[in-house]
Amino acid sequence: MLNKILGKHSVFYISIFLTVTFIVWGGVFTKNFTKVTTLIYNLIINKLGWVYMDITFFLVAFSVYLLFSKYGNIRIGKENEKPEFKTGSWLAMLFGAGMGVGIIYWGVAEPVTHYVNPPHGEGYTAESANMAMKYSFFHWGLQPWAIYAVISLALAYFQVKKDLPATISSLFYPILKDRINGPIGKTIDIFSVVATVFGIATSLGLGALQISAGFHVLLNIPNTVSLQLSVIGVGTVLFIISINTGLEKGIQYLSNAAILLSFMIMLLVLLLGPTFEIFKIFSNSVGSYLNDYINMSLQLAPFSDSKWIGNWTLFYWAWWIAWCPFVGMFIARISKGRTIREFIIGVLIIPTIGTCAWFSIFGGSALHIIENLGHHELAKQITSNIDLSIFNFFDYLPASSMLSFIGFVVVIIYYITVADTSTFVLGMISEGGKLNPSTKIKITWGLIQSIAAAVLLLIGGLNILQTVSLIAAFPLALILIFVCWSLLKELKNEFAEMRSDTEYKDNLKLDNRKEKRVSL
Repeated sequence: MLNKILGKHSVFYISIFLTVTFIVWGGVFTKNFTKVTTLIYNLIINKLGWVYMDITFFLVAFSVYLLFSKYGNIRIGKENEKPEFKTGSWLAMLFGAGMGVGIIYWGVAEPVTHYVNPPHGEGYTAESANMAMKYSFFHWGLQPWAIYAVISLALAYFQVKKDLPATISSLFYPILKDRINGPIGKTIDIFSVVATVFGIATSLGLGALQISAGFHVLLNIPNTVSLQLSVIGVGTVLFIISINTGLEKGIQYLSNAAILLSFMIMLLVLLLGPTFEIFKIFSNSVGSYLNDYINMSLQLAPFSDSKWIGNWTLFYWAWWIAWCPFVGMFIARISKGRTIREFIIGVLIIPTIGTCAWFSIFGGSALHIIENLGHHELAKQITSNIDLSIFNFFDYLPASSMLSFIGFVVVIIYYITVADTSTFVLGMISEGGKLNPSTKIKITWGLIQSIAAAVLLLIGGLNILQTVSLIAAFPLALILIFVCWSLLKELKNEFAEMRSDTEYKDNLKLDNRKEKRVSL
């Protein structure tokens, strides 16, 4: 019925309706919205948190299995097809889409916050510093990139190898067949779009908080809600301009600029900061992370207060899952021509090493300044105002003004890149998998995302951003399990076909050799 009334754009219209409904509910009936979302949030944390923990751990295991499996040499595309983008640009674009503003916002803030308020034990100790680095690696390491790797590989495989539309529902073709074009498939796509909108709204909200903090530090402009809303407004105009340049130009140029500036600021902090301590911190934290990996991945503290895990680990897993439709769709769009093994290395292993290096350089340096050099006031400054964390940290390094300016520029570029990429992907899903969605639909989603971020900031700031993101992601968490099943089923079929083709060719060669011998 809905398809007949709304036509081929039913996913777009229904998603718009649901998203706007939530925005109006939050903006007009704020108390009721906060009460209901908090109730659902607590239910998920207390009763269903294990779903997030177990699914994300399973996705890591599944990704590693694909890396070393017999399917590793299967190419996403034709047998001899070359990648569309150079490896450097490919890694820059997927990293920018996958982490973006978040890694700038939390790079210093998260380790220091865990140092002050660790999951267990006392804060302001060497033990809490080591624990802070370990959990920062955990929250930004294998789990988020495994989520992206699984869904983006499945999307790329079904789009390129099976010529299915660029939608989340296409991933269920081996299970649902042509029913992906019916109500079930539409429902999956609608869930994906709505979750993505609020997941991105969280990132845009964080970006606006940090950009306004940058204006305060660099230009002494008061960091008010009005400034934060102005940042969202100006950012909206900028990424709408970027949208019109297209994927190959706009997003690629922005991603390359962001990653180059990120490497520049990483190198500067590495050289200007406690260089040898950073290497020690990285090595020690990697060992601690890998040693306690399984325990952290499945730990929910059922016999004690699990509030810390809910506020941090479960929030992160929900945030990454809410991001995964847009990040997965984007990575799939730029990954044609790569083998599954190359894909897993590029989407799971290399970005994990990159994020761990980032946290070692920024968070590790901050903890060294606080714990080893005794500047406890830095910890107090950061925990009292997380928005200013990276700028407060730069004040303790040489060339702080230059570092603050570069960091500010990186945040702005990542902000525009994430907004640009997400509107592109939302357009693809809501237009039935169209690889180059219309500018009108992309602009519509860009405006809605910005409005959602503004409303959520107004009614509750970071806390409400986290709450809504976790709730929106729950249906997608369940969907990801079926994605693994569907992908594995198709890979088995293709491998069997490849083996049959190989045997046929070998037999043909053998027959030709026999014929030559007979003729001789």
